[in-house]
Amino acid sequence: MRLFIDGDGSPVKDDAIQVARAFNLEVVIVTSVDHYTTKEYPENVRFVYVDRGADSADYKIVGLIHAGDFLVTQDYGLASLVLAKGVRVFHQTGKEFDETNIDTLLEQRYHSSKLRKAGLRTKGPKPFTQKEHEAFLSALTNAMKELRK
Repeated sequence: MRLFIDGDGSPVKDDAIQVARAFNLEVVIVTSVDHYTTKEYPENVRFVYVDRGADSADYKIVGLIHAGDFLVTQDYGLASLVLAKGVRVFHQTGKEFDETNIDTLLEQRYHSSKLRKAGLRTKGPKPFTQKEHEAFLSALTNAMKELRK
């Protein structure tokens, strides 16, 4: 079991690493070379860098991830691809993607895309809050505790 992070722009990398460390899990952060870092990370963390490109990190994650792994992403499309592989997927706000909600989320994304293509503006994400950090930590910790029972 490993914890993957869709690393481009994720505000919860450090939170996820903290939880994974408590459960002795390897963390794999997949990110664009544009986000290369020399920051020191714990031994259980490794980076996989991919070329620039809209979906490069997504394709790499799909190729590396296996049933029983965890993924942190805000990308509904990526979530839908790895759910089919038996992966548990969490949004950075702590919401878990699953078979009961992914279709609705994908449909909402599609309709928002249509509105943007028609020239209408849609709201972007709100600034990430401390409450969302806490919700994410709680959700990921509880999911991992479930597996340890």
